[in-house]
Amino acid sequence: MGKLPPLNALRAFESAARHLSFCLAAAELGVTPTAISHQIRLLEEICGQPLFRRRPRPLCLTAAGEILYPVLRTGFDSFASAVANLAGTAAGQNFRVTTPNAFASRWLVPRLPKWREIHPEIALEVIGTDRALNLGSGEADVAIRYARGMPIEYVAQELFRDTYFPICRPDLLPGGKPLAEPSEMCRLPRIHYDWMKTNAETPTWRRWWSKARELDRSLPRDAEICQLSFREEAHAIAAVLAGQGVAICSDIVLAPELERGELVRAHGLSLPGLGYYLLHLPEHPHKHVIALFADWLRSVI
Repeated sequence: MGKLPPLNALRAFESAARHLSFCLAAAELGVTPTAISHQIRLLEEICGQPLFRRRPRPLCLTAAGEILYPVLRTGFDSFASAVANLAGTAAGQNFRVTTPNAFASRWLVPRLPKWREIHPEIALEVIGTDRALNLGSGEADVAIRYARGMPIEYVAQELFRDTYFPICRPDLLPGGKPLAEPSEMCRLPRIHYDWMKTNAETPTWRRWWSKARELDRSLPRDAEICQLSFREEAHAIAAVLAGQGVAICSDIVLAPELERGELVRAHGLSLPGLGYYLLHLPEHPHKHVIALFADWLRSVI
């Protein structure tokens, strides 16, 4: 790294450039205007050219000052943000994450040991709820929202998208292998669960059978009838895990069970899912932690 000018000189210049006043800079830094003037002259000697036009008044930046000021302003802002992040985590402040219940219990919680291995200094508080918490009122630091498109409130970034398959225990299938024909699904008990919001693109059994009929128009109409129905997705998943039937489920929510072979795709015909988005306030003081968390989420998918 190259040799830097004295920090006091850089701080004096940044403050004076921001205020366009030696007096206001002196008041901000707790020194005299003469001290500010001395530090800036020192910096000008190092740079080999003036940074301010002092006459005629008011004070203004030279072309060289215009180049130097935004670089210092960005640098000092980055320093302040990094120190604030470290101070927040050092004080034991929890980083609060709100997610839908199913995602929290089925996907996020089983992976938390991996987060603690990498970032033991950042304690997470997971708030599983299907209610959209208000980030503006401080109910959470970040929210993982499940939506078809990019949410327009707050700052949002897409993490990943899921796909929906008929999923069941392997012992319900001949040889534990996926069924070759959609008609074979009629022999399995079908499990339905309600969606909070439904539309023509909701990944339900009705939509799956509609897509299956594009492959086999002879499928019976009563195939859409489900033998078990639940209000809550978590209860339907519990029934699938207990071997009570097959349900249209997200490959993200059930990723752990699919990876271990406890559950399998009953048929290869799938439906497109939705996106998982990470949301936060634009002025959040711990953006560095948010970036770390977003990168980690993508790395453990």
